[in-house]
Amino acid sequence: METKTLALDFTYALQAGQAVQQVMQGAPACPDCRQLADELRQAWHTLQGRQGAGNDFLGWLDTPVQTAAAELQAMRKRAAELRAKSQAFVCIGIGGSYLGAKAIIEALKPALSLSMPGGPEILYAGHQLSEDYMHELLTYLDGKDYSICIISKSGTTTEPAIAFRLLRAHLEKKYGKEEARTRIVAITDARKGAMRQLADREGYTTYVVPDNVGGRFSVLTPVGLFPLAVAGIDIEALVRGAAAEAGDVAAAGDDFKRNLSLQYAYYRQWCYRHGLGVELLVNYDPRLIYMAEWWKQLYGESEGKEGKGLFPASVSFTTDLHSMGQYIQQGPRMLCETVLSLAQGHKTVEIPTDAENGDGMNFVAGRRLSYVNAKAEEATCMAHSAEGGVPVARVILPVLDEEVLGRLIYFFETACALSGYSMHVNPFDQPGVEAYKKQMFKLLGK
Repeated sequence: METKTLALDFTYALQAGQAVQQVMQGAPACPDCRQLADELRQAWHTLQGRQGAGNDFLGWLDTPVQTAAAELQAMRKRAAELRAKSQAFVCIGIGGSYLGAKAIIEALKPALSLSMPGGPEILYAGHQLSEDYMHELLTYLDGKDYSICIISKSGTTTEPAIAFRLLRAHLEKKYGKEEARTRIVAITDARKGAMRQLADREGYTTYVVPDNVGGRFSVLTPVGLFPLAVAGIDIEALVRGAAAEAGDVAAAGDDFKRNLSLQYAYYRQWCYRHGLGVELLVNYDPRLIYMAEWWKQLYGESEGKEGKGLFPASVSFTTDLHSMGQYIQQGPRMLCETVLSLAQGHKTVEIPTDAENGDGMNFVAGRRLSYVNAKAEEATCMAHSAEGGVPVARVILPVLDEEVLGRLIYFFETACALSGYSMHVNPFDQPGVEAYKKQMFKLLGK
């Protein structure tokens, strides 16, 4: 079986790419380049030694290799029970409690469907406070057999707590309290908190949010795995891919030539330290849009502290080349790009010949649409870098499946931790998130 590994390409990354290549060869060209390499090696040893800030939130490092087959099997069994009696499944959570699962589902489900083949529709709640959205969701669920999963460590986070209150009441009214409790799963703290107390009292099926894994790093725990199992995702393959990446990263150690996470962290830190304050995560396939949403939380919440950090943004090409392309090409030189480059799709669509050729497109007749998309990606990388002066790195995904996505998640998480430590911030806390909550509670009269 061919190994489905990620690859990095710095062909279009300009001076940043040259700097990465030099450090991979063990010959950084300037004192600042050597210093950055030394800082990232130190970050690597700090991370592996579990000695840095936030070291009580490093459970994600070992989760892929420590998740037992029996645990995955138990989740799949309970998920199958819900799939059998649910036309829809509502995932209630915010931030890391839902973004990872949504990113993987959106990457793997058919583009024009709300579900994986044979699975329930996957809907979301508790990720915002829109009254119209909630009204429409409840109205829609009037006509559906459905179940819900509440993902909240405390049970008191405003958005999911309100959504769960509304959906629980709707579910109990629709089915009665006894049947409703069989349709509710809670993923929460092992011992404490309002949601744990409620789940124990009501007899809900529960899974644990690990104490040593923060929300944005939690997609490979029950936080992401159980909703994914309900959706019909192969969670064993996802975990297997992440475990394979973890093994590769561990074997590579602090060797820049072999460690992709070190290379990517070096690239983005080189850009940041040379005045490029915004990193764009780019896709050429709309299935990866929500992977970028997950990535933005991961890097924004991990690095954006003490006046530091690249601002993580995203664009979807070629669509956004017709809206943001001008700014990227000729606007202020503050951008660097990281492209999620998909080497191989699953379907074949060939462009036909038109006898009249009124649109002038016969020059691509007989070509697959994926070929045109690949050339658009290549051309954009060339234009943005050579003409626009924007460094462009590429993360190459061999295919889009569970195993590769597991690798991608672990790769990004590891590089995020290394990048944060190299800036001397704690990548695993988020003290700034509490500011808006304090003001909101004050305005609401709590």
